[in-house]
Amino acid sequence: MPEHAAARSLVSFNITPEMPEDRAAREALLDRAMGPGRKRKSSEKLRRGRLPSGGLAFIARDNNGSVLGTVRLWDVMAGDKGPAALLLGPLAVDPALKSSGIGSALMQHAISEAARLRHKAILLVGDASYYGRFGFSAARTSALSMPGPYERERFLALELAEGVLSGASGTLVATGRKAKPAQVARAA
Repeated sequence: MPEHAAARSLVSFNITPEMPEDRAAREALLDRAMGPGRKRKSSEKLRRGRLPSGGLAFIARDNNGSVLGTVRLWDVMAGDKGPAALLLGPLAVDPALKSSGIGSALMQHAISEAARLRHKAILLVGDASYYGRFGFSAARTSALSMPGPYERERFLALELAEGVLSGASGTLVATGRKAKPAQVARAA
């Protein structure tokens, strides 16, 4: 995988596929970055009991192999009889390295890999000012919803194939591979 040197902090890191042995470090990072309420989010309802989409779970590591950041994408259906799509999240970076470019590199890598694997759309719940720079907007989500509470203005989409979300409506539905009990513990 290519090595990235974040311009603002001189942090050197590599983005690699997530491995089962990354679980403990990824969970600790998510707890530090997102806090204890992270598992109560609406997006979690779509991830629970599922595995990330094949080939779309990534870790940013420093030269010593320490986990600095993480991002995953999950298979969903965009509403009632809607098109297949991906749900991105969580994206997290070690809080000590905020604004180092790791999150941006993870996002660019995840989008690039999703496109390479011929996925058509990515959805997420997040800050429009941050994700807008990657092409995400609320323009294609007005007729879609998340299962459970969420802030509508934070429900964003990026079409990787123009018009794929046109006419999509209803609540997102998880469609990804179900995890076996041992995999749930590793994937949590």
